[in-house]
Amino acid sequence: PDLTYPHLLRSLRTVKVVSIHTSSHSDHAVAIDIHGFAHLWGRASNSALGLPGTAAIWEDGPLKIRPIDLGAEQGVKFVHAATGRSHTLLVSSDGNVWTAGSNSSGQCGHEPSPEISPFKLVEGEWLKTNDGVVQASAGNTFSLVLTASGKGVSLEQIYAFGSGEKGQLGNGRTGEHIITSGRAVFDTEHIPLLVKGLADRKIVQIASGLQHSLVLDSEGQVRRGDQKDVLIPKLVPTFSSEREAQRAAAVCAGPTASAVIDRGGMFWLAGKALLDNLGRLSDMGMECTTAGLGGVTLWAAGMNEGKPLTVAWGQNAVNGELGQGDDKPKSATKPTPIETLAELDIFRVAPGAHTVYFLAAPNDGLSDLPAHPEVQAPAPHCLVCGTEKGAEDSPLECEKCEGLFHLGCLKPPLSEIPLGEWFCDNCLSHASPDYLPAPSVFQEAPGAPGEPAKRGRGRPRKYADHSSHMMYMSEGAATPMNSGVPMELGTPIAGEKRERSPDYDDDDGSDYDARATASTSKRRRGD
Repeated sequence: PDLTYPHLLRSLRTVKVVSIHTSSHSDHAVAIDIHGFAHLWGRASNSALGLPGTAAIWEDGPLKIRPIDLGAEQGVKFVHAATGRSHTLLVSSDGNVWTAGSNSSGQCGHEPSPEISPFKLVEGEWLKTNDGVVQASAGNTFSLVLTASGKGVSLEQIYAFGSGEKGQLGNGRTGEHIITSGRAVFDTEHIPLLVKGLADRKIVQIASGLQHSLVLDSEGQVRRGDQKDVLIPKLVPTFSSEREAQRAAAVCAGPTASAVIDRGGMFWLAGKALLDNLGRLSDMGMECTTAGLGGVTLWAAGMNEGKPLTVAWGQNAVNGELGQGDDKPKSATKPTPIETLAELDIFRVAPGAHTVYFLAAPNDGLSDLPAHPEVQAPAPHCLVCGTEKGAEDSPLECEKCEGLFHLGCLKPPLSEIPLGEWFCDNCLSHASPDYLPAPSVFQEAPGAPGEPAKRGRGRPRKYADHSSHMMYMSEGAATPMNSGVPMELGTPIAGEKRERSPDYDDDDGSDYDARATASTSKRRRGD
């Protein structure tokens, strides 16, 4: 079932997560931990997570990948990631980028093919110089990477690869041409191309929606599309103001919309289906610090009179994407404070197509959240001695596995219940950088001769006991926003005929559901 309010992600409870990456058009996610390792889960069709023949990787057993597993040198870390509809990019600290997943348009940076698996190194022009990739973003059938120079000069460049149907590659053309059947088709570019129109600009962030991208430079200026398909980056005049507070601080992109947080904490939105009440965020006195655009919802988090405030809204949020709880409306047409997040200090929000993830600073409110998935039938006695000693020795509960331990049975024994969260030695050992568990996968099972393939769950496997106390999730999609005068953004030209993108489909991922159920209560230590 859907998660209608926030839960801690149990599998990452002992992992310290520093960044979470997904997109409005993705049903999979990548979390990067303090060791620079990547944890991947979600929809895995077309080898989107680097595993062929896999429909999904369950959130209770993410796939853990180290850079050294892909051929990197010892000590190299993952520093960034991006997810497209059915492909993934991993960026490492040595300036390389690896891709896996659907590649019919060359969006993985390799010669077009049905899919790339396992993760494969992209060979761009930066490998011939001392430059290196530092960021990535991904749309439906295209990808962008941002490179930085290692030559002692400040020079950033953006490369694009994949389909240029909507001008996504920023090379000044779509490559539209007519084939023998009379259909209009578009060029694909698997060799990374330099994006035009950004010379002498110090780029600090890139973001991609389904078919468009945003670029933010160090001066707070933004480049994007217009009310027609734009083939090279175009400056947004709103953020070229002489007023420092109105320069952009961050950008984010949704399926058909774009958003900017300015340096004064205001949130600006443009694109399809704009709401009429964006000013309500400023009426709340909110200073936005992080935001995101999901598949069907919008999110903004920040401070209001010195206290954390998180707001969200979306008219098509029917799967609990707003996280308001079972007894509250599932959708909202106005920016709405999310009461279930009121006690949380959120510093990063990452909405996907049907799920939203958060990173939050540790506090009592975060510790009080239930964990997902729920532990099925936990042992009612001490896992060391196998007995119950009564009220005089009430057992201590592990925050991750929910196993019970008498204080005197621990090594070394404890004289009193410790303050804060506590994890058993077994769960802590699973947080080790050297612990490499098998992922919990959902595979496509072959059918009988002459019959189509059937979907079936693979044999249960031991999975990672990893998790971050800084991370929690709410199933659905989500995105943030703040107020301001909306800028106009591009929509397709009416009546224009376009060939359907090769790996676009209307599948919403409902052919498989999360197998775990939402927890409604949390067992407390000493109970």
